[in-house]
Amino acid sequence: MIKYLPKYLLIFITCILLQVVIFNEMQISRFLNPSFYVLFILLLPFETPKWLQLISAFALGLIIDAFMNTAGMNTAAIVFIAFLRPAVLNLVSPREGYEPGSFPRIAQMGFSWFLKYSLILIALHQFALFFIEAMSFNFVGLTLLVALTNTIATTFFVIVSQFIMFKR
Repeated sequence: MIKYLPKYLLIFITCILLQVVIFNEMQISRFLNPSFYVLFILLLPFETPKWLQLISAFALGLIIDAFMNTAGMNTAAIVFIAFLRPAVLNLVSPREGYEPGSFPRIAQMGFSWFLKYSLILIALHQFALFFIEAMSFNFVGLTLLVALTNTIATTFFVIVSQFIMFKR
């Protein structure tokens, strides 16, 4: 795990920079603001201990909240998906399981697997984030619409990043 530290530190910083510099500026009304920073949690190795996933998610969320001035909303949502990630990995695992030393990438696991995996976690993140932001179920239809559009946009950018970052 230690040998991957520099690589994942670079991914961590890159996700934050891209979120703050590009994706936060891309906001089109309230309906489209991709949460690209979730990519970091999605890309963690399969063998990453749960405690490390949670601490990493907490640090990532705090930094994003500091830049976005969102008072813990992103932290809560990203820790939520880091907590659920092992269950989602179990849900979408191949019949033969995950090979030791493999990573959650399109290049290694295939497009269909990565799409299911990322779509589930991104949707959970977006629904948690926007229901935390709304703090009520009064506008459930609007909140669902916003979460759905952001899920689609975020998933699109996460998938595109796979082809840019991990070309073979």
